[in-house]
Amino acid sequence: MKLALSKKEIESELANRFGSEFRLRENSSAELMPTGVSEIDRITGGIPRGAITEILGYASSGRTSLLHSALAVSTARQEVCALVDTSDAFDAISSAYAGTDFDQLLWIRCGSNVDHAIKATDLVLQSGGFGFVAMDLGDVPSQQSRRIPLTWWYRFRRAIENTPTALVVISRDPNPRSCASLVLNLSRESIEWSRPAMDPASKEIPTCANLLGGFRLHVERCKPVCLEQREVSFEAKSCHNKLNQPDSRSVITHQYSNQTQIAGD
Repeated sequence: MKLALSKKEIESELANRFGSEFRLRENSSAELMPTGVSEIDRITGGIPRGAITEILGYASSGRTSLLHSALAVSTARQEVCALVDTSDAFDAISSAYAGTDFDQLLWIRCGSNVDHAIKATDLVLQSGGFGFVAMDLGDVPSQQSRRIPLTWWYRFRRAIENTPTALVVISRDPNPRSCASLVLNLSRESIEWSRPAMDPASKEIPTCANLLGGFRLHVERCKPVCLEQREVSFEAKSCHNKLNQPDSRSVITHQYSNQTQIAGD
């Protein structure tokens, strides 16, 4: 009596009894979408589709700038995008200057209600058809975001698995944890302020206000961990544009060293 069975014989027997239910899946390489910032794409390859990407960072760390850049790239490719704005912090004017096409964007405002943001994200992912979905938890206190059950993140990951949808979560501290395929940690190393030059012949009232001239950003790829380059630092310069609006509002957009314009955080 033959007691020892080879692996191939066991797989063949299982396939005969249960069909393809026990057949191992082949792990195909995930499709990547560019972020619009070449320095970040160099260490990540891009944002993986069919997976969760987490962008970590505090205020003025460049996290919103990266979001605006990714939205601009995705909408330029005629992909339908969705933004779940938990704290109603999204600046549409800055995003427009970054190049976002609002005809391709679904903007969901949640009024600082985390439960509404979670359920809205679930509805968007379950409905399908979106190329890029962003969930902004950046202004949600850490104590509140940590209360999100881990089961939600498993549900999100399962919903977009093997689909062309890329889910990006922006937060201060890790939330999806093991459910995230790519984790980026953004921080600001230095900042540069500039005072607008006054024309002596003008009749404008002198101001003591300073404008953001630029800053130096540091990006670290925390996950996946490999021997390749994991960190990058680069300069982000600001260009100040004045809108033709009655309130003469000024908008600051940042220009990275690769000449890609994205809106300021």
